[in-house]
Amino acid sequence: MTLEGTNTWILAEPGSEEVVVVDPGPLHEAHLHAVLADVDRRGARVALTLLTHGHADHAEAAPRFAELTGAPVRAIGRGHDDLGPGDVLAVGGLEILVVPTPGHTLDSVSFLLTSEQVLLTGDTVLGRGTTVVAYPDGELAAYLASLERLSRLTGSEQVSSLAPGHGPVVPDAAGVVRFYQQHRRERLEQVRVAAEEVRSAVEGSGGGSGDGDLADAVVRRVYADVPRSVWPAARLSVLAQLAYLGLGPAGQHI
Repeated sequence: MTLEGTNTWILAEPGSEEVVVVDPGPLHEAHLHAVLADVDRRGARVALTLLTHGHADHAEAAPRFAELTGAPVRAIGRGHDDLGPGDVLAVGGLEILVVPTPGHTLDSVSFLLTSEQVLLTGDTVLGRGTTVVAYPDGELAAYLASLERLSRLTGSEQVSSLAPGHGPVVPDAAGVVRFYQQHRRERLEQVRVAAEEVRSAVEGSGGGSGDGDLADAVVRRVYADVPRSVWPAARLSVLAQLAYLGLGPAGQHI
């Protein structure tokens, strides 16, 4: 689910003695010391740590990293709530614009390097494949609104490339955002049709299909061609889509 692993980004203006670290990752001491070694080679220090969201693969190490660096940690939610839409963070000549992008989780936020037109997206947009709307913390309406926000940023040329939380840098930001929007529309329609088919089958049999809950039945139909190891994550997205479509409460039995 994390592709090659979680990307930890080290940001700095050329020659600056202050850096910003985004997403120190899970609590792996060797990784944290590798990050610090890279910073030391630059002759710099960590002045600020930012989190794209609170999932453990991005944020678990944040308290330990703060101990190692003495630098503050800033994020949205989970005891932070100290970043606001449109905030501009200035560190060592580097300017970072805060772009809230909830949906994958409610606390998801992206960071725009304004002079480079690079947006750090966390799990909102990945370097390969598509992301999960992690219900119940994730919400599809918010995610669709975030994609529309990214579409406006790419359309105005404020963003030209994406630096995701997993996978490689995406050079064609506009194209990938369009793909994500199209994928969401297509998947939502697939879920709607599958849910209606499941309910029709249950009604036709007099109820009580024994298939478990509606989300499980939809996953079996819509994600039949993907490895079962992906199904738990797919189920979260399906739950988010069912809630968005108003097709019954999450976990409803059929």
